[in-house]
Amino acid sequence: MIKKGIILSGGMGTRMSPLTKAVNKQLLPIYDKPLIFYPLSILMLAKIKDILIIVNKGQLNQYRKIIPNGDNLGIKITYKEQTYPKGLPDAFILGEKFIGKENVALILGDNFFYGQNLTSQLLNSVKLKKGAKIILHKVNKPELYGVAKINSRNKVTSIKEKPKKFISDLAITGLYFFDNNVVKFAKQLKPSKRNELEIVDLINKYKNNRKLSADLIGRGGAWLDSGSIEDYYKTSAFVSAIENRQGFKIACLEEIALNNKWINKSKIQNAIKFYGNCEYSNYLKML
Repeated sequence: MIKKGIILSGGMGTRMSPLTKAVNKQLLPIYDKPLIFYPLSILMLAKIKDILIIVNKGQLNQYRKIIPNGDNLGIKITYKEQTYPKGLPDAFILGEKFIGKENVALILGDNFFYGQNLTSQLLNSVKLKKGAKIILHKVNKPELYGVAKINSRNKVTSIKEKPKKFISDLAITGLYFFDNNVVKFAKQLKPSKRNELEIVDLINKYKNNRKLSADLIGRGGAWLDSGSIEDYYKTSAFVSAIENRQGFKIACLEEIALNNKWINKSKIQNAIKFYGNCEYSNYLKML
């Protein structure tokens, strides 16, 4: 079972500058909540209670204002600062002490997931004992993404970063599940041309050992990477449309914690006081 999760929330957010010059991208709003709530909600839906959030140097206090230590949600949140972005696998080197001897999940701080069967898929993925699992989503323009080709048993047969020639239309999303070898493997990686450790190189180590499997987000599900301004607003519009149509909130952390029986009603009342008079609080009152 995977009981630990890492949210990688560093990065310079250059594609969204000047918005990100003063504020970390993950603290900007997606509709009515900070972006960071969405990846955090995914780990909580997977019943992961021990979470490390990796942030840029100097931005720790901004995060602590909105998500202090997880007490309010019945979970444990630890923070770690990253001096500068060195690529996704750096999360496992920075998080070595946090991971210890456990298996671990990693989600990127700007990734948005939504879907009917998502929770059961997540609960299935955290059962991982050995190897690694990646989550794939069908896309229109595979040349913009890292893509994976899979066989009939959902084993990954090849991975290609932004392929010029078509090999598959299944993009690798920013949600990964790894066994404890991930720390050792991350340390063996050499920086790429752009002087970063590459996640593709890391998952290739598992693929070469035939230890890499994949899961697909089906047609009813959505994966959005809100890294550029355009995608960012698309994600916001998506959340707004669903919430206003259906009347429930996506990524309401307190609601997930309550459903998981990690907190009781008194924590919800504290949250209402903490957020003050707003839509989010009104929703919590309904719970």
